[in-house]
Amino acid sequence: MRILHTSDWHLGRPFHGQGMLAHQAAYADHLIETIEAEQVDLVVVSGDVYDRALPPVDAVALADDTFARLAASRARVVMTSGNHDSARRLGFNSRLVDAAGFHLRTVADAAATPVVLDDPDGPVAVYGIPYLEPDLLRHAWNLPARSHQAAMSEAVARIRADLAGRPGARSVVLAHAFVTGGEPSDSERDISVGGVSLVPASVFDGFDYVALGHLHGRQTITDTVRYSGSPLAYSFSEADQLKGSWLVDLDARGRVTATFVEAPVPRRLARIRGPIEALLGDPRHARAEDAWVQATITDPVRPTQAMARLQERFPHAVALVFSPEGGTPERTRAALEGRSDHAITVDFVAAVRGTPATAAEAVLLQEACDACSDDPGVDTIVAAR
Repeated sequence: MRILHTSDWHLGRPFHGQGMLAHQAAYADHLIETIEAEQVDLVVVSGDVYDRALPPVDAVALADDTFARLAASRARVVMTSGNHDSARRLGFNSRLVDAAGFHLRTVADAAATPVVLDDPDGPVAVYGIPYLEPDLLRHAWNLPARSHQAAMSEAVARIRADLAGRPGARSVVLAHAFVTGGEPSDSERDISVGGVSLVPASVFDGFDYVALGHLHGRQTITDTVRYSGSPLAYSFSEADQLKGSWLVDLDARGRVTATFVEAPVPRRLARIRGPIEALLGDPRHARAEDAWVQATITDPVRPTQAMARLQERFPHAVALVFSPEGGTPERTRAALEGRSDHAITVDFVAAVRGTPATAAEAVLLQEACDACSDDPGVDTIVAAR
């Protein structure tokens, strides 16, 4: 059986304020093309289909179109919900769409009810574990601890019990979790519960293939436990990641062979650093001119209109960081005690910009401080504590 493993589409998510829907639609086209070109039998989507529980209408429209195209393809589809999805909304009409060969698995109690597929080598039981929220399951499942490990272990125990009654069946498990050994990116939402977010990879021992979602970089935890990562980069921490999906061949004995299918890159990410004049003039940055750019400015004094100037050369610059060489010593609370709000704000302007506030700016800052004061006209003093 040939399986295509993908996850973390995050439909509707912008990138630093820039719309990504056209790029996400390009990935959907690539997915359909790959199914046909590689003769894929099964597509597994391991959660975070949408970027939020109430996705924008254009993201829902793209999902609807993609789901219909997947259902019309040669492949069967099993899709689970992630921590960004609303399980109830994504799973709406799941019993109806099952008949189309498109299987939505968004209910925790149904994790041990597989989608059973057959190929010339026999049955394959596909189990979809949606994102499991420990707080919601602790009492319902009588979990021994308030942790993701406890919730996932219980779900997997139920799956093992079902699989034991299917002698000879090969097994594929979808899960959305932070599994030990994975490397996170900046764009993933924290799923820790009381600091306990990790699930040991050993929880999945014995299954033929485990298709993970949540972490946005492709990763091989073991030969049979893998993250596909997100198909697009959603933070500059992902600038060096290769995006795509795993193409997995599952043989008659349940042995796995996996190759990575690269996704199209509608626009690259680039991180550049240096004084602003060097960034604007250095020919070595030519490759960044058509990329999404994060620029770190190292001038000792913050340049005026830095983003506007950068965008003259890098029209897709979307993030600006000011990091003067040598750094700026941070003021301690003790250094602020006994000083007025106005004095602190004037000093803040000087520290951030590298030049003092003008007289007009100082007056404007005083007016702002007065507007925020319970007693306008009285300059608040930061009291010692």
